[in-house]
Amino acid sequence: MPPFRTLLALPAAAALLALPPADSSALSTPPTDAVLPLLVTQGRAPAAALLAQEGTATRYAEAGPGIARSDHFRAGSITKTFTATVVLQLAAEQRLSLSDTVEQHLPGLVRGAGNDGRALTLRSLLTHTSGLHDFTTDTDGTAPVTPRQALNLALTHPPAERGRFSYSNTNYVLLGLVIQQVTGHSYATEAERRIIKPLRLTGTSFPGSRSSLPSPHGRAYTADGTDVTALDPRVAGAAGELVSTLADLDRFYAALLGGRLLPPRWLREMLDTRAAHGAYGMGLFPEKLPCGTRVWGHNGHISGSYVRTAATVDGRRVLTFRVNTDAIADPGLEPAMLATEFCPRPS
Repeated sequence: MPPFRTLLALPAAAALLALPPADSSALSTPPTDAVLPLLVTQGRAPAAALLAQEGTATRYAEAGPGIARSDHFRAGSITKTFTATVVLQLAAEQRLSLSDTVEQHLPGLVRGAGNDGRALTLRSLLTHTSGLHDFTTDTDGTAPVTPRQALNLALTHPPAERGRFSYSNTNYVLLGLVIQQVTGHSYATEAERRIIKPLRLTGTSFPGSRSSLPSPHGRAYTADGTDVTALDPRVAGAAGELVSTLADLDRFYAALLGGRLLPPRWLREMLDTRAAHGAYGMGLFPEKLPCGTRVWGHNGHISGSYVRTAATVDGRRVLTFRVNTDAIADPGLEPAMLATEFCPRPS
């Protein structure tokens, strides 16, 4: 899903990469907890929940029935941050270069309607500046497709202007294929080995074609109230397949921005928004809040679930909130949540 405003190898021991377990101390309660119920009343979500983390202190709040802290849910495009992290780890290992063309890794695959893999770099995929059409506009994000089928759908459309930011799930489906070509393993296998296991993200998984959610979980609904808890994750693949929990997403973004997953040079690359003219880095995007604070993270939108994670650039403070429906009816509530969490409060 696009940013809200526009709608090395690291085979280190797990103990070195894992965050310390969160303790039971609570953060002082900010106005964020008062905004949360508005996601239900004004945002028309059946239920909402948030988990904030600062260092080892955590704070949880929920609103509406049938939602819980330990729930597994579909994280949608937050998957892109995981996929981008694996690609940048491979770059740090010198197993690929961001200036490599798609053609070098996937010869002959990107052709048609003016699209040409010889002219597209991995950097352009990571930053959504390739111009490739978003296949989910053809499937409405509800039809399961293989990566090749997704690409074939995209290649029936002429590209947008190259070098201009144009959010497209097709970019990250292609990056999943590049990971497989370079490593011999699926993007899911590499993310599990490099990220999920070292950080002990025990509630996070790539379900493949499994349509059920792990237990425990609540229900998921479309905007019209249809129950879509069972969903084939192939509607999104490497662009949005992930299943996770509030605690795992906080832990992942804290570790990533805190420098536990990428060397400093490659984390700087990830946060460099120049290619996308300030709109997007690589699997992350910045949000400047009214108080001037800038937070980094991603959102995830998939049938039955909307998730948003944001963090300070050092990863010390993280907020993840979710609703168990497709979107928030009042578009002002998300920036209000971020501002109340991350902007200083008057003394």
